[in-house]
Order: sequence, then structure tokens, then C-alpha cells
Amino acid sequence: KSSGIDLQNEASTSQKNDSTSKITGVAPKLSHVDKQGHAQMVDVGSKTESSRLSVATAKVYLGQKAFNLVKENKIHKGDVLTVAQLAGIMASKQTPNLIPLCHNIHITHAEVNLELDEKKLAVCITGSVNSVGRTGVEMESLTAVTVAALTVYDMCKAVSREIAISDIKLVKKVGGKSGDYVAT
Repeated sequence: KSSGIDLQNEASTSQKNDSTSKITGVAPKLSHVDKQGHAQMVDVGSKTESSRLSVATAKVYLGQKAFNLVKENKIHKGDVLTVAQLAGIMASKQTPNLIPLCHNIHITHAEVNLELDEKKLAVCITGSVNSVGRTGVEMESLTAVTVAALTVYDMCKAVSREIAISDIKLVKKVGGKSGDYVAT
């Protein structure tokens, strides 16, 4: 079972969606909007099931004091990295309850890793989600890293109010009709 955290293995069709509209001349359209411009849930009933993977990342810039306390596991609320990891995994499973129009999907694996970056005084978060289904898991991995980042913020806010959450982004997607994507 691939966790998808290794981003170096895939780079073939990363720009497929962006280049398709340039080649065909057809402008891309929003999938969650009907012809009248109203929000709608996408009907995935006729789509073929396939193995899906997505990986997202986020950073939490702590500043020196908070970073040192996290590194030494001396934050008053507890073990920041472990609590944030669990919060991220739990959040991935709650995505359809948090984001309107997201499908309730069967997640086969969710992983959240947090690493300390001494040079940037930051926590670097990577979230990976797998499923087998008719729709992707991008929102689940993005939700995982976002909630993990918010948890780091919550646990450290008593030490510093200058904590910044940044760089939340999808870095890899595998499976589905639109093909694979790897951020450049």
C-alpha cells in the first residue's frame, strides 16, 4: 500500500488539466455549478471506480519560543505533533461534514506526518489519503493538513500570537479521469 508521501516517483501528466484547454480551445468549467450558475453536487454514479491518492502539504511558522517548546515537547497543552497528527487523520474522515458538496467516500488509508524545520522555525505537515472509488480524495488530504495546522496553532497560541499558517496546497493526485498531477 502506497502512502503517497514520496513525491519524486510521478511527474508524467502533471499539467494535463492546464494544457487540455489550450489544446482543444475548450474553456474549463466548474464542476459544482449547473448551467444556471447554482451550486450542485456532482453526480459520480456513472464514473468507474479506481484507486485514488492525494497528497497535500501545509506549514505552520511558530517563531523561536514556540518552536523550542514544541521541539522539547514542553507545550502546556501536551504533545503538539502527536495531537495534530491525530486531528489531521480524523479531519480527513470528516471532510463531507465540513465542506459542502463533498461526497462521503470510503477512505482506505490516511496518513499525516509533521516534521520540524529548524531553519524556518516551522512545522511542515504532509497529509496523504487513499481510497478506491468514483471521486478523488483531494479535499480529504487538504482538510487533513489544514486541521493539523490549526491544531498546532491552537496548542501553541498561548505562547505566541504571531504564528502563521501558510502554503496549504495539493502536491500530488493519482487516479481518476483527469489523470495524475504532481506539483512543480
